[in-house]
Amino acid sequence: MESRKTRSQMRRRDLVKGAALVGGAALTEVAATRSKAKEPKSDKQVPSYYRFALGEAQVTVVSDGPLPLGDPSESFLGVPKEEIVRMLDKSFLPTKEVVLEQNAPVVNFGNKLVLFDTGMGSLKQFGPTTGRLKSSLAAAAIALEDIDAVVCSHAHWDHIGGIWGDDDKPTFPNAQIYISETDYDYWTDKSKLGGDLDGLVRAAIHNLQPVRDRIVFFKDGEQILPGVHAIASPGHTLGHHCFMIESAGKSFCYVGDLTHHPVLLFEKPRMEFLFDTDSKLSVKSRVRVLDMLAANRTPLMAYHFPWPGLGHVGKDGDGFRYYPEPMHISSL
Repeated sequence: MESRKTRSQMRRRDLVKGAALVGGAALTEVAATRSKAKEPKSDKQVPSYYRFALGEAQVTVVSDGPLPLGDPSESFLGVPKEEIVRMLDKSFLPTKEVVLEQNAPVVNFGNKLVLFDTGMGSLKQFGPTTGRLKSSLAAAAIALEDIDAVVCSHAHWDHIGGIWGDDDKPTFPNAQIYISETDYDYWTDKSKLGGDLDGLVRAAIHNLQPVRDRIVFFKDGEQILPGVHAIASPGHTLGHHCFMIESAGKSFCYVGDLTHHPVLLFEKPRMEFLFDTDSKLSVKSRVRVLDMLAANRTPLMAYHFPWPGLGHVGKDGDGFRYYPEPMHISSL
């Protein structure tokens, strides 16, 4: 019989080649039904954006929509399935389906408007619930042409998929694009087409090569923009970076895909993730950065954590614990 790891590797190959991953029954679209009450039920939700102050800057978190991964034991590896079920169940989370969020912060520094990561664009490898970034920006009254800079944590399709439009024009016509040279070179390498990474490489070529003249490469520790410092955190991809975002003495760390889950990869940060380029290196980066944030009591924002992804990290034995930041609904 095939091992679970072999099945997971086969699933990864199928997915990155473009096979559609559709979420469980909880995410399937259903026809709206009328209530027996006088007022009909509605499936409409509030616009997916959330604002908060950061020193003299303002942060608006916008959503690209839920991203369903399916059976958690197929994506989170190195721990028995029964243990994963136990960890999720004790946190009152579904045990058969993992759904990640996609939280992209837009930071208004006053003289520059900076977007971190861009979502899936029109790609539907994870089903119909992604690709909402443009509508979320519109709901937040942020015009695409007002974005001055797009900073990419790495070059996976759910982070760079919204850079180049289906109309063969840049989605953010006035923005410079910031990404590590390591990731640009690795994921736009045409020699990888037709292999296990075909879908991811095609997405990177489609979104990054047309804006090559707008791309600015950066290095670890560099202040890539006023108030934005890069922190190398390789492993998920070889050029993955986190970013320390600061204004008037206040800061938070946008960690991108340093960690994908606030329970599984916090309580057991040495667990491996299916889509890591180098899982061992990813574990080292995750523990190192989370240790730093916990020691300094620095808030973090994670791209894939429950909406809006802002919180704190504390040490908990050999692992960590995630403390979500309360949402403040009053006007700024």
